[in-house]
Order: sequence, then C-alpha cells, then structure tokens
Amino acid sequence: MSSGASVNPEGGSAQHAGDTGLRRCRENDTGGSARHAGDTCPEWTASARDHPGFSGRDDSGPRLRIVVGVTGGIAAYKAVFLVRGFVLDGHDVHVVPTAAALRFVGLPTWEAISRNPVNTDPFDDVAEVRHVALGQSADLIVIAPATANSLAKLATGLADDLLGTTVLASEAPLVIAPAMHREMWENAATQANIATLRARGHTVVGPGDGQLTGDDRGVGRMSEPTEIAAAALAVVVASTGRRTRSADLAGARTRSADLVGQRILITAGGTREPLDPVRFFGNRSSGRQGVALAEAAIERGGEVVFIAANLEVPEPGGCDIHRVSTAAELREATLAAAGTARIVIMAAAVADYRPVTVSETKIKKQGDASLTLTFVANPDILAELGHSSHPGTVLVGFAAETEPEDAQLLRVARAKQEAKGADILVVNRVGWDTGFGDADNEVVVLGAAGRVLTSTNGSKMSVAHAILDAVLAHDTPT
Repeated sequence: MSSGASVNPEGGSAQHAGDTGLRRCRENDTGGSARHAGDTCPEWTASARDHPGFSGRDDSGPRLRIVVGVTGGIAAYKAVFLVRGFVLDGHDVHVVPTAAALRFVGLPTWEAISRNPVNTDPFDDVAEVRHVALGQSADLIVIAPATANSLAKLATGLADDLLGTTVLASEAPLVIAPAMHREMWENAATQANIATLRARGHTVVGPGDGQLTGDDRGVGRMSEPTEIAAAALAVVVASTGRRTRSADLAGARTRSADLVGQRILITAGGTREPLDPVRFFGNRSSGRQGVALAEAAIERGGEVVFIAANLEVPEPGGCDIHRVSTAAELREATLAAAGTARIVIMAAAVADYRPVTVSETKIKKQGDASLTLTFVANPDILAELGHSSHPGTVLVGFAAETEPEDAQLLRVARAKQEAKGADILVVNRVGWDTGFGDADNEVVVLGAAGRVLTSTNGSKMSVAHAILDAVLAHDTPT
C-alpha cells in the first residue's frame, strides 16, 4: 500500500512538491528574486498542472473570486500549491495570511503565486474598507491550514485580524482544512469548535491520519491540496448551482453535496462482553474506519446517526451519537435507527460470542487451577437486517478476515455476503500487525452476486470516500 513518495515534515506526500520547485521559489521568503514563482517557473508549472487534481486553465465555467486564508502552521507550504492550482484553473485568488503564517511562507511568495497584492492588516486601504471588502466580494473562502487557535477564533466569531473580519463579513461558502498535532485535534475544546462550525453549515475537510511534524503520527495532517480544492469547488456547485471551471477535479465534482437530505446510519468500534466487573471479551477494533466513514458522509452533506461501540479514536463531530458497549446494546440501538436510514453501514466489530454467566465480583485466581468459561453466540445483527425487508435502504456490511491469499479472501467474503444478506460487503485483510488501528486501509467492495465494485487503498478517509462512492453507485434494493 506504499505509494513510494517521500514524506513531508508535516506528513503529506512530497511527490507533487518536489525539491526543485519548492526550494527555488522559497527564495521569495527571504526577499530574493521572485522570478521562479511566476508564470515562467518550470517547476511550478509542472508540479501544479501535472497534479492529478488540477486541470490547468479551463474556460468551461465561471471565474470565481476565492479568498484563501492561511494560518500559522507548518502545512502553510502545502497551501502554496492550493493557491497555485486555483490560479491555474483560472480563478481570481486573494491570499489572507495571518502574522504567524508569514513566519512559514513569506508575503512575496503569496503575491507571486496568487498574482494579486496581499494585505495582512485590517487598517490597510481604509478608504476602500478593505477589512470587509474581500469577504463581501468573495465567492468562496478556504482556510488552509486552519490551526487549533484559528478554529477557536472562527467558532467564537473573533475578528482581531484581517482574516477574521473577512470571514465575518462574507456570505460565501466557508471550507476549513484543519492541521495540528494529534493531541490538539483530539482535545475536547477543538472537537467542540469543529462541531460548532459544522453545525453552522461550514465544510470541514480532513484532517488526515499519518506522519506529522517530528516523530508524531496520528490524526492532524492537513488534507492534500487537490482534496481541499475538490471539496471547496463542489460546495460552490451545491450552494449556487454554478458549475465551476474545475468542478470535475479528481472525479469529485458532486462530493460535499451527494448525500444532502439522506440519513446514514453508521456503527463503529468493537463491542465488549463483560466477564466480571474488571474483565471483558472483545476485539482489537479501533473504530478508525467507521469514524472516517461518518466524517466523509458529513462532508458530503449526509445526516449521520453514529452508533459508537468502544472507540480508540475521537468521535466524529456534527452527528447524532449513540454510545453502546455490548453486542446486545448495539443491536437494540441499530434496529431502532435502521428503519429511517437510506444507507446502513455496519462497520462495528461485533463479538460473535458472550459469556453465559457474568460474575458480579472479580473472578479470583485459584492457585494453578485452570479456568473454564462457557460462551453463547451473540445475535447476528447484520444478518437480521439483511434477511428482513429493507426497501429503499442500502445495507453495507464489513468483513475483517485473515486469509493470506486474495482468491481465498474473496471466497470467504462472498460466502459471508450471501449468508448475511448484505447488499454490499467491504472486506479487508487483518492480522497481528495489519489492519487494526492503522492509519491506512486496503479494501475490496463487493456488490450484487459478489461482483467486485471497487478495490482501493490509502488513508482511511480516502477509503471511506471510495466506499461511499460505491454505495451511491449501487442500485437501491426495492
């Protein structure tokens, strides 16, 4: 599942940010010549135009006035490619960096890449009311990267700099691409701010899961420029009905809109069956893929009901969350919510068995004597849903299997899909060191009669979008 690309300090792939283009154009940061950052820079031209998400100049749609806000994080260097891509697609791009952002990428770079003057102070051009004019005239505002501090300011409506006044003065769609260390992203305050911003209708793209600055790894890596651009331009299409010059970016022109008005039920995490007040019988599921599915569905406008078993990652924001622990509790919550869902995604890892007897006190060790436990089968929730009538609902099951050979893995998955009655089955290989809690995933998606709809690998967020693409392309059962 390796792409073979080098890793940037912030965690993104370096394959489109090659040493030559970025290093030479960084001369601008120290006040040097801007000759490599303009139209004639071969490195910039190649890296942006050949990037799979940016199509180059296109006269097929309206020219948008896009404000790109950049805040003070190391991922600011990736925002340079986002700005350049928008410019090459023919849009009028205005960059509003914060003071901290300019410590990572200098003002001359932003002016050269955007082809527009860059202002940073609300008191610039007072006669033209610059502190609100940019926001009032914008068709789209994208903030990338959005640090934890900037998310807090956006959520509370602070306007102590030009970016803050621009956002408050605008009625344009707002797309936010967070980037920060894992602990900051998982902090309850940050999650509350994200939930607030989503509840206001703003689009949050990412963050991804992977290598961060230094030795850190986890959720917090800013999404790639093409992912951010695709989501941002799709929001414009959804909110205005206008097809943009690059609305077909990366095949994602309808993302952020294709689940609007649809209710999606997603289960995630691993169930735990108690043995006594101290111990339980469970599995190694982290819930990471289920959370990614919920976040992807929310990004695409879906109304998500999220049933969380025992998660090892933060819960998604902006959805209706029901917390459970055992298989019986998961079954009760799922059956109660499934009837109103257009899509049911059973990503939770449900324990197949539970102890017949649960001790009210801790089971004590009795010398060297062995301990015998008797288990009984848990209800099969996926099969119960699959073999009951569910007109108008797509039922998606998951299968984590250990078969080493692909052909054998598919045989097991197809047999399971038939036994469970799932419309779609997502199968992935797991093992002692594979699958559980990993940042990446590799899956095969099976449709009717076990036909392979798609196979994909990558970050669990990209896999989540690929699964949703397959679900939406599937014929709804009647």
